[in-house]
Formats: sequence, structure tokens, C-alpha cells
Amino acid sequence: MADRRTAITPPVRREFEQREIDAGHVGDVARRLSTWERIVKLTAVRRVFILILLAAAWQGYAIGINNDLIFPTFVQVISALWEALVDGPLLGRVRSSLTVLAMGYAAGIGLAAVFTTIAVSTRIGTDLLSTLTSMFNPLPAIALLPLALLWFGLGVPSLVFVIIHSVLWAVALNTHSGFLSVSETQRMAGQNYGLRGLSYVIRILIPAAFPSILTGLKIGWAFAWRTLIAAELVFGVSSGEGGIGWFIFENRNQLLTANVFAGLTTVIIIGLLVESVIFRTIETHTVRKWGMQR
Repeated sequence: MADRRTAITPPVRREFEQREIDAGHVGDVARRLSTWERIVKLTAVRRVFILILLAAAWQGYAIGINNDLIFPTFVQVISALWEALVDGPLLGRVRSSLTVLAMGYAAGIGLAAVFTTIAVSTRIGTDLLSTLTSMFNPLPAIALLPLALLWFGLGVPSLVFVIIHSVLWAVALNTHSGFLSVSETQRMAGQNYGLRGLSYVIRILIPAAFPSILTGLKIGWAFAWRTLIAAELVFGVSSGEGGIGWFIFENRNQLLTANVFAGLTTVIIIGLLVESVIFRTIETHTVRKWGMQR
């Protein structure tokens, strides 16, 4: 019996000493970042640095060409931009363009909301939206310019019409795709709460599909902005005042290349501000705050 107990007794493990590893070789995770490291981590600082590099490359290339008519220097363009804003008509042209853009963009978003709401409510609405999107989304908005001139004449209504076309289908397509990607669990939860129709769309579908909706709004904004500038290059005068596109066209006819670049720079600056300020703020307070996007 004693031999049997001895046989099933587990062996005694050998004692050993674990040597401590110096954490200094691994890295101090609690080390405070230096001032330079904190600055570099800022997205705005990195983007400004990229813009400075591009401006320096622009200045160097223009000096190498040495032809102000073909390619003015960055300093000349900034000087022309300042003069056009302070003493010239550029500020009024910017106000005119943004006013028309806001009208067309808001109308396009409203129509897209109507179409997508109908599409998620009825099967016929889904077929209608799919058919219209397939027909009109590939059609360039600028191609409707002749029809806009015939229907609405030379003025703001024609510009608003082509902007609505450029916004409507991009926003509707992305919104509808986002609605279709909402999980069945969220859909059933809304239905169990008795949500139907518009309340179901507002309380369940829109929050769940907001990343796709925001992407559609960004794409619609980009389409609307470039469509407006292109349309103003063709018929930008309305009520005695044109927009930024007409400002570019006028200065091109007068061979004021620095002013042409100043107009183009204004278009770029407005695009950067809208993307970096408006859409970034919306994104920070919605999809990033909700944990739907990194």
C-alpha cells in the first residue's frame, strides 16, 4: 500500500529563480511626449506642412520657368488674391457662388431624402429610385446646361437646376445603400417599438446608416461645387454679378494669369475649409463619437 501511494505522488518541481528584465530596454510607456512630438501628432500641423511644401515647389518651378503669363509665382498669386479680395470683386463673387450653391445643395438633399424615404417604404419606391439613379447618375450635370438655358433662362434658376442634378443622385444612392446595410436586428428592434414610416426612418435607419449618408453628402458637395464653377465659366452672370467661375473667365480673357490662379486658389481654399471644418466637425460629433468610425 505504501508503495502504491509513493507511485502516484507527483514529482517535486525543481526550484528556479526568475531574473527580472530591465524595463528600460523595452521602452518607457509612461514617458511624456516632447513638445515636438505633440505638435507632429496634430493633423492640422501635418497638413499645413504639406501645403507649405507644395507652395515652395510652386514658387521654385515658377521662378525656373520665368514666364508670368504662363505660370506666375506663388507670391504673385497671393498678392493678386489679396488685391482681388480687398479692392477687387472677388469677395462679392464668392458670396454669390456660395449663395447659389447653398440653394441647390439644400434642394438636392431635400429631394434625395424624399426619394430614399419612399424607396425604403415601398417596393415600387425602391424600383423607382434604382431606375432613376441608373439613368441620371452617369449623366454629367454640365450636359444639362443647354436644357437649363432653354427652360429657366440665363440666371440663378439654371445654376440651381444643374446643382440639384449633381447632388441628388449621389446623395440618394449612398443613403439608400446605407439603409440597405442596416442590420436586421436594428430593424426588428424598431418595428417592435411600433415605429413605422417616417419615424422608423428618422429613429432607426438614419443613425445606423449615417456613415454612408455622410459620405454621400461629401460626394454631393464636391459634385455641386465643381459643377457650379464649370457652369459659371459658361454663363455666370446673373443680376449684374457673376460668381467665382465668371471671375476666372473674365481674367482669362484679359490675360491676367495671376488673377486666374487667384480664383482657382479661392475655389481650393473654400473646398478645404468645407471639408476640414464643416464635415470634419459633423464627423467628430456623430460617427466618431458613436464609435462607428475610427
